[in-house]
Amino acid sequence: MPEHLSDDIKRLGLEQQVFELEMDGVSVVPPEVHGVPLSTFDELTRLLLEAAEEMTGVAFNLDEGPTVPLGFPAVDGLSGAAQQANEEPSQFLIQQLGRRHRRFRDLAVNPVAVALIRHMVGQQMTRFSSHNSFVKWQGDFGYGPTLGLHVDQGGVPMPWGRQALTANTNWCLTDYTLAGGALACVRGSHRRVSHPVQPGAVKEAEPIECPRGSVIVFHGATWHGAYPRKIPGMRISIANYYRHHMVTSQEDIHGTFPPELADDCCDPALFKTLAGFDDKFPYERQTQAVPFAASTVAVS
Repeated sequence: MPEHLSDDIKRLGLEQQVFELEMDGVSVVPPEVHGVPLSTFDELTRLLLEAAEEMTGVAFNLDEGPTVPLGFPAVDGLSGAAQQANEEPSQFLIQQLGRRHRRFRDLAVNPVAVALIRHMVGQQMTRFSSHNSFVKWQGDFGYGPTLGLHVDQGGVPMPWGRQALTANTNWCLTDYTLAGGALACVRGSHRRVSHPVQPGAVKEAEPIECPRGSVIVFHGATWHGAYPRKIPGMRISIANYYRHHMVTSQEDIHGTFPPELADDCCDPALFKTLAGFDDKFPYERQTQAVPFAASTVAVS
């Protein structure tokens, strides 16, 4: 990660969070630092519960989860760990949140989150990768004995350097506790610049416990996964995921995101920059000059 602190880091008073990211590869940022009011978290939760019902046809509530048991249909082209294991699901992903409501777009350009991500990835190099929500409830199925520990930049060939090639934010719309299915993390693992090594990685993992309204920010090489939820109710989070501009995005935001929606957020210019709307790559047509016979070229 870069050694210097950007003007945004200094202006926003994020030196402590930067120190935690440098040392641990993860930092928990409370509402009084990131500035998003808890009332907004209430609205985001409502929007996601409505989306969950729209997608599944089943009502959800925070105290119980889905009101009836769910199962994955056999659909070609769709994936899910529980589906592959033929287990009753206890989690699913709501994707492409930026298209659903302005509140999600505003969250993606939160200045504190973006400043911390840019510190790790690069001030001019940071782009969106995806905007998703993990909707999780009580159930026996989880990521298994490995806790699903992985690195987000694992698709990039090694060796990696200290600079993050991807980085993530986990906005906690509900309390994160061990029994409630919190994020699992191995602090400092980003400095090993490697994939998790099992079985030792699980023994080093710890839950990232924090109250509703927090945002967990972490480096793309930090080993992380999640614990299963053992208690009634739900764990809802928003994962706004960012990347270096030379890394392929998860969602085709550059190519398919409706540009007019980018204008409907609290910082359209930043959203368009992070979406890569003005990037030179990937190009769609010839962008470089082509020479012709000198006799046919007009002289200005």
